[in-house]
Amino acid sequence: MQPAVVVTGASSGLGVEFARLAVAEGSKTVLIARNIADLQRLVTEIDPSGQSTVALGIDLAAPDAGETVARELEARDLYCHTLINDAGFGLFGQAVELDRARQLGIIAVNIRAPTDLMLRFLPDMIERKAGRILNVASAAGFAPGPRMAVYFASKAYLVSLSQALLREARGSGVTVTCLCPGPLRTPFLTRAGAPQVRLFKLLRKLPVDEVARSGWEAMKAGQRLCIPGIGTRAAIVVTRFVPRRVVLAVVTRLLRRR
Repeated sequence: MQPAVVVTGASSGLGVEFARLAVAEGSKTVLIARNIADLQRLVTEIDPSGQSTVALGIDLAAPDAGETVARELEARDLYCHTLINDAGFGLFGQAVELDRARQLGIIAVNIRAPTDLMLRFLPDMIERKAGRILNVASAAGFAPGPRMAVYFASKAYLVSLSQALLREARGSGVTVTCLCPGPLRTPFLTRAGAPQVRLFKLLRKLPVDEVARSGWEAMKAGQRLCIPGIGTRAAIVVTRFVPRRVVLAVVTRLLRRR
């Protein structure tokens, strides 16, 4: 079987940049997103011959998404050597006012899907004594987020799980890295309905390609956490020393539209 880099959320934002990095390195790369047309356009751009990439149109919100991914890899005689869990989305608004089904969709994509994929592929990585996992969380994972409550909580879950799995895999040759960027120059905020929110306007939006490369290099080095941007790192450090109620009050104030 041939080793492969598996990238979820590969049709936009950081996922596109991770796909570029994997293909440029010469890796067999499996790209996963809901929109197959977007993936195929990306493949045409980064791998004109189509020899290095596989595009899979899979909705990660589906309960059987992990099983589908594993089956597609096996059918192509591939195994996951590197897993990049980038797929995710958020919604802006009071939790009780937002659509319940869409909020459960956040849990499915941001929590269930990456957990499922890790639990499927991590045992084989440990058995082979080689493997890399990069989970794309967020600076949002270090504080509660009123008006984006489920999204912030989903990223806190990913930060916690990443560090726990890294410790469990210690000495196995497998590493788990968690990338925690601040706001990026992507359509994420518009899709979440939060383009004018104070918090995201205060923090400088970092270039997506720079953040992706930082995460990629951190993963290769086996780092535990990667937090790009001095401002983002400073904000996270502050949350560790300020009382939780103060952090909550500040974030509540900042998570408002201007």
